[in-house]
Parts: sequence; C-alpha cells; structure tokens
Amino acid sequence: MTGGEAMVRAAAANGMNTIFGLPGAQIYPLFDAVYRDPNIREVISRHEQGAGYMALGYAQATGKPGVFSVVPGPGLLNAGAALCTADGVNVPVVCLTGQVMSDFLGKGRGHLHELRDQQGFLRSIIKHVDHIADPTRTSARINEAFRQAISGRPGPVSVEMCWDTMAKTYDVEIGDGIDGPDKPEVDLDAVKDAAKLVAGAKNILIMCGGGAREASEEVRELAELLGAAVTSFRGGRGVVAEDHECGTSSATGRLLWNDTDLLIGIGSRLELQYMRWATWDKCIDSPPEGGSKVIRIDIDHEEMNRFRPDVGIVADAADGVRALIEVIGKTGHNAGDRERIAAAKATTSRNIREIQPQMDYLDMIRGVLPRDGIFIEELCQVGFASNFGFEIYAPRTYITTGYQGTLGYGFPTALGVKVGMPDRAVLSVIGDGGFLFGMPELASAVQQDIGVITVVFNNSSYANVRRDQQIFYNGHVIGAELENPDIVMLAESFGADAWRVDSPESLKPVLERAIDNNRPAVIDVTIERGSEASPWKYISDPITQP
Repeated sequence: MTGGEAMVRAAAANGMNTIFGLPGAQIYPLFDAVYRDPNIREVISRHEQGAGYMALGYAQATGKPGVFSVVPGPGLLNAGAALCTADGVNVPVVCLTGQVMSDFLGKGRGHLHELRDQQGFLRSIIKHVDHIADPTRTSARINEAFRQAISGRPGPVSVEMCWDTMAKTYDVEIGDGIDGPDKPEVDLDAVKDAAKLVAGAKNILIMCGGGAREASEEVRELAELLGAAVTSFRGGRGVVAEDHECGTSSATGRLLWNDTDLLIGIGSRLELQYMRWATWDKCIDSPPEGGSKVIRIDIDHEEMNRFRPDVGIVADAADGVRALIEVIGKTGHNAGDRERIAAAKATTSRNIREIQPQMDYLDMIRGVLPRDGIFIEELCQVGFASNFGFEIYAPRTYITTGYQGTLGYGFPTALGVKVGMPDRAVLSVIGDGGFLFGMPELASAVQQDIGVITVVFNNSSYANVRRDQQIFYNGHVIGAELENPDIVMLAESFGADAWRVDSPESLKPVLERAIDNNRPAVIDVTIERGSEASPWKYISDPITQP
C-alpha cells in the first residue's frame, strides 16, 4: 500500500470514520485512499481553516478525535487558528499533512508549500508533532499520535509524511489501534488530605472545566452529597445540569463565591475565580492568603505548579471524584445550604434581565431548542451573554472557543458538530463580523447537506471593540463599524434557507421551522448598532476588565 493509504488505515484502526479536509498536491495519495475506503466519510471544506474548525467541532461534540487533512505550508498556517483553539479547549484533534519531497526536506530550495521549519511552527501551538520517514512504522506512529491526543490533557496533534513517501508503495502492516487513554493512578494520600478540607468546610463551590465532561455522574453525586453548588464558565457547562438544585450559572457562582470557604476545581484552570473575579496580579501562582481553601482534581500534573492548591489530586476527573466520594463517606462532612444556592439562583435570574435585548433572544432560543440541542457560542453580544444567561443541561452541548477567543470560529465549528451529531439540533449564534470570517463554508454546508442553523445577530459592528473604544479611548471608534452585504440574499445565493427577523417574537416561528427542516439555514436578526447592554458585569469584576 502507499504511504498515504497506510496513514488512512492506521487512523481508521483508531476509530476514524470521518475526515475533514481540502485535497492538494502533497496529500493526493491520502485522499485517494479515503476515496477507496467506503467506511470513511470525507467532508470537504472551502478553506483549510474551515477544515480545522470542523474537526474541532466534531471532537468537542463527540468526545472522539476529530481528524482533518490539509496541505503543508500555507494550508497548515490557514488551519493554525483552529489548532491553537483546540489546544486552548483541550480537544483531541489529529492533523494529517504532507511535506516537500524527501530529498529536499530541510534544504530551503523553495519547493511548493515549503516552510523553513514546519514542525517547529506546529510545536509552538500544539501538543505533539511527528514526521513519518519510514512508512513501515506508520501504524505505530499514528497510534502514538492518537494516544497523545486523548491522554493526559487532551489536545491537537499532527503527523506529516513527505510527498514522494506518501505516493510510493511499501509492504506495510497495520496493527490494532490504541485501547484508550493513559490514566494516572489516584494518590489516595492526597484524597485523604482533600477529605479533611471537605470535613471542615461549610460553603463549598465546585468549579468544573472541560476536563470534567466525562465525569458528569460523579460530580453530580459529589455535589448532592455535600450540598455544594457546581458552576462553570465555558467548557465544563452542563456537567451538572443548570436546572438541577446544585447546578448554577457562572453569574450565580459569582454570588456564591463571596462566602465560599472551599473551592473544588475539577478539570479547570480556575479562570473564573482567580482571573475574572479577583485581582489577578495578586494570585498568579496561588490563591491569595485568607481566602477559600482550594482542592484541585486535574489529570495534568503541571496544573498543580501553574496554580498551586492546598491539595492537588492528579487524576482523571471521574476517578479522582469517585475516590473523594468514597473517602468522604468514611470521614464525614457538613450539610450544605441548598436554600443558599436557590436564593442565589433566584437573584441572578432577576438581575440578568437587564442585559437586553440579548436575554429575551436567549430565553426564546432556549424555549425552542430541544433539551439535547447543541449551542455554539461566539464572540458577539448574544454569545457573551450566553456564558451566564443560557441554561445548559448536559456536557458537550455548549461549544466554546475557550480562552483563545477566536472570532469567527463558531459557524464552521458548528458544521463539524452537526456531522458528529447528525440527529441533534445544532444552532450557532454569531455576530455579523464573525459570520463573514467563515461564511464561504455555507457552500460546504449546502453541498453536503449539513443542517446547521446559524443565527446572525447583525448589529453592523464589532460591538465589543466599538464599546471599548468609546469607553476607554475617548470615543475614537476605528474599524468597528461595518457595512454588510444583504445576509439573507447571500445565504439564498448559496442555496441555504434564509430569513430576516427583528425581534424575539418574530424569531420563534422561523427557528421552529428551521429545526423541523433540518437544512442549512441562516437567520439574520437585525439589531440597532450600539443598542445592546454590556454583559461584562456578569462575566468579570470591573477590576479585571480593561
């Protein structure tokens, strides 16, 4: 088989049945192998960045590695934003790419798509990089790439093969794929130390990040046992349903934080508490003295050095929480105050009504979107408000860009979500500015019948930029006010369903119809420029804002 076929078969042995990408010269043999394999679905993008984002969305929604293939050099650079986003949200994405001819590798002769140091570039933004020079080792090298992608802190990886190596035929044996991720053993002494802190605490707050997504049952049991509130900012939302008595939005978590005496971070960087709710320059490496005690459960041992807790448990989230529950059952704990949690939730529900018109739109969307529907946020005013104002009921139903804040990621990412979860309603909210980043992927959606619903909140601006310039730069608005094409006509020209609305009431029947149709759809929601209330008071304390 060819080197390209070996890469495809080895990836398939690790569970790959869908590949996103854009064919090109150096990866022709790989795509030819995909063409000849009836068990693999190829989803073709119109831009390499779109391919990377689709793989990102697929991985976020399914929990399985998202695989994509693009040409080296500019193709990889185009996909770079998706790769660094995958690294930021700790998502397993596997990039299969090419290289210049093997005889010219590293010689700088100016071959097609040549970079001075492709692997060096990739190492600066992703978890693992490999080059396959000997195709007979393909199975082992691809297995290692998938192991790296899903083990420890998950993340993006890349494997490359030279153009000529990929095209030649070799005697290659493809073995079984890996069994699953590597997991550390739970340190029971650390668990016992954590249980002692639990026994002395009265008001416990559990902070979930993306690392807790596979520990939903365990975290819910821990919360119910302790009467503790559970919150999350982005990646860990839905680990405990936010309509559960212990589940809270991040805005409610902020109210509860005021008298929290023990914080249990599970698979989280603790961004909310110590970067958004505190004076960040006073707690760079560890919590400030005199504040709440901190327990961290995280699979990445480096996290215990990045931000030092009182007790650190290096473990898979489910394993670590289960071990803590078992020890607490023997050592005891205080009863949590569920009425305190309920009161904070009621206060938040009243307070956030002032964020208009975003909350009215989000309430309407929540009422129409099925409970298991998947919501993709964006860097727009409705997207920011959704961080705290849109209830989430299960993990992997709130898809986020994480700390990278990659504007425009949402629409192409939503396409990958829908490919991975074809039977779910998938809805992307996005601003007019962000939508035009990846808008050409409408062609991909229509051609391949990917039924994503995209709600474009069209305020003819980069609203956050415009607000910051008005407040902090004496009204010197530059580059933030936009003149847009007719988004409805644009979407219709691609063959998508399209509507224009101007209120939550007019959005409701259109959204219901779009969900029923299950076709690519764009809904243009017209918003008066500058009319949206700032959501930031419910995300960051003023002292942490610019």
